[in-house]
Amino acid sequence: MGRTADAIAEGVAIATAAAKLTVRNQILVGTIAGGGAFELDHYRGVARSALLAMAREADDAAENLDKLRKRAKGRHSDPHGTHDYRDRDVRNLRRRAKQSTGVAERLRKMTEDPDALGVLVEEARSAAWADVRGNLDRRLRVEGMRPDQDPDYDRMRDARMQALKLVDLQALSSEQRARRKREKAVEKVTEKAAGKSERATRREARQAGGS
Repeated sequence: MGRTADAIAEGVAIATAAAKLTVRNQILVGTIAGGGAFELDHYRGVARSALLAMAREADDAAENLDKLRKRAKGRHSDPHGTHDYRDRDVRNLRRRAKQSTGVAERLRKMTEDPDALGVLVEEARSAAWADVRGNLDRRLRVEGMRPDQDPDYDRMRDARMQALKLVDLQALSSEQRARRKREKAVEKVTEKAAGKSERATRREARQAGGS
């Protein structure tokens, strides 16, 4: 992969991470603060808007770089600052503009791909739930905390109740199934061991009776 392709991939990764953070925050606000339900289609729209905003920023960057390139062309004097470009910078400015345009194009393609949007939303949802569980866990770990000792108790009560409801039920169900599976495995091993022990006892009894 060439330098331009690498830069575009990195730019897309950064923009996607920023969009994911936007979706995560919207999920937290919409479900906990707003008391709403998680709706995939709604947050796909949020993800699409966030990606389009990042694409517009990339377009603006490319346009600005083109202006700087045109202004720098034919100027051979010494620069007066970091962004006072000269003719020797034209090639680099053209490459950077191309990279920004490439990022914008890739982001717009993502907005037209339902699967890509779904993946982004699911990753944002997982991050939001992890944040909820982490905050809830920290709250539950406060030793001996009583309502009269917590100045934020009344304000946070509703949020805590919502957080309890929003704990990933699928993950909890999976954990329960895994625990039951482990318990059954232990039972089988115990039963098998008990059977061996019983057979050994009977064999010893027969041997003792025959002697």
